[in-house]
Amino acid sequence: MNLVFNMNEKNNTDNFSRIDNFNDFLNQADFSLIKTLHADPQSTVDGNDHSPRQVYSGHYVPVTPIALTSPKYITHSGQFFKELGLGDKLIEDENFTQFFSGNHKVKTKDLNNFGWATGYALSIYGTEYNSQCPFRTGNGYGDGRAISIFEGVFKGQRWEMQLKGSGPTPYCRGGDGRAVLRSSIREFLAQELMHSLGVPTTRSLTLFVSEKDMVKRPWYQKDSESFDPEIMVDNYIAIATRVAPSFLRIGQIELFARRVKNKSHDESFKELKMIVEHLINRNYKDEIFNNKPFSEQVIELAYLYRKRLTSLVANWIRVGYCQGNFNSDNCALGGYTLDYGPFGFCELFDPQFQPWTGGGEHFSFFNQPLAAELNFKMFCSSLKLLVEKDKSSSNKLDEIMYGFTKCMEEEIQIMWSKKLGIKIYDENLIKNLFNLMITTQVDYTKFFRNLSNIPNNVNDLKDSFYKPSTNELESSWNIWLKSWKSCLDKSFELKDISNSMLQINPKYTWREWLVVSAYEKAEKGDYSEFKDLQNLFKDPYGNNSSESNKKYDRLRPNKYFNAGGISHYSCSS
Repeated sequence: MNLVFNMNEKNNTDNFSRIDNFNDFLNQADFSLIKTLHADPQSTVDGNDHSPRQVYSGHYVPVTPIALTSPKYITHSGQFFKELGLGDKLIEDENFTQFFSGNHKVKTKDLNNFGWATGYALSIYGTEYNSQCPFRTGNGYGDGRAISIFEGVFKGQRWEMQLKGSGPTPYCRGGDGRAVLRSSIREFLAQELMHSLGVPTTRSLTLFVSEKDMVKRPWYQKDSESFDPEIMVDNYIAIATRVAPSFLRIGQIELFARRVKNKSHDESFKELKMIVEHLINRNYKDEIFNNKPFSEQVIELAYLYRKRLTSLVANWIRVGYCQGNFNSDNCALGGYTLDYGPFGFCELFDPQFQPWTGGGEHFSFFNQPLAAELNFKMFCSSLKLLVEKDKSSSNKLDEIMYGFTKCMEEEIQIMWSKKLGIKIYDENLIKNLFNLMITTQVDYTKFFRNLSNIPNNVNDLKDSFYKPSTNELESSWNIWLKSWKSCLDKSFELKDISNSMLQINPKYTWREWLVVSAYEKAEKGDYSEFKDLQNLFKDPYGNNSSESNKKYDRLRPNKYFNAGGISHYSCSS
């Protein structure tokens, strides 16, 4: 299992000059998606395409973003700027800030005069859906509030840059295409944290807010314990830029496969093959060689993606992350976390943890491996259309698909072994641990961090407990600790085992009640707490943390349990 994921590992930072102005930034442009895939034949030539409509064919729709009125810069990711070779001075370039706050007209070079949005199909837990499409056909699903505006090569690595909240597209299904400051701050911070945790993820680039434009969204009253939002709240709109090697997801491959099965148009099979070829080139170029027969490439794609997806989900559980809404359209084919809408991080340990009010138990914390498997089966079923005339390849694809369960179990077992510092996975040890954690009501992050210090007895774990322990429970804990220590690898010193565990089990995590405080102050123009969290999330393992950051290493206060907008929330972004 890859516990640390670095999409830039091949970069040699010494061989590239720093980019300090917008013109030099534009020189990195290389629009592979637009060059190699088909545009919707019914799209406009200028990208003025902002009303809901059915999209029947094509891989993307040209659409221009709608700029923020009076945009105000909030922050950028200095770490990611450095990885891309961008100088911090770039944020002072007016054209750069205009471009990433939605003004597509500032470009000074002869590039395409539009951004693009993509369609996808929707399946939930392995079941195909069309009912949420306003046309009941599935032709209205796609990027409703996300518009890609740039694709380029930086330090030898290809990146696509996408504005979240930049106005409606044909896929907006009647929405306004905007994102509010609250959700934009959450997504920006979550991507920064996940990267620092070593979990594959899309990345944060910039964050802007409008000083004038507002929209209404349903949300919770102060001190609410309601399950659903009770009031409409005025929110300032914002645009966050998220970045990835590609934004291709299972739902897109599924869309073209459905069109093949439904014989939607004459080009449907060709378009399915084209987008799979594009996926291989964008996300698997260094692993799948294009001189092989295409059927072999498809098999390798399925095998490699299975490895990435199982590793990703194991990493989610390692750090306490719950995707909340793991549909096929939220499942990135590059093997990284995509779409931070209804997500959360487990504080009080609960295998059925699910923060999103619209999610349900099927997308809960410990059910994520099964959700991933059902998404993967949809992917393989779509690929099968490309190799169904080749019986050998079709059978191999089935083997890979049905082997997901075993592969996922192996990744989970490796993850728990590393998290506990044990040499060999011990199912009874793990089951007994979970039972004790649930009965004792432990904080997921603090408990495993304390365990990483190889405690002498239960007393060294107590500051991770949400309720006082009984003598009986303490005795059970001491028995478990003794059993656990007998499973540690005797070929290593305890201090070495502890050091390894400390690099697996973070000190700081996402605590929604602290993030809420940060975005509520930000909504009033005070970004200090947001910046503090941004800085903290650069080092969630606490290697460089100061004493002042102890305020973030705390149990959730009682008043925040069952609190609307904190312990649970709707996805009203």
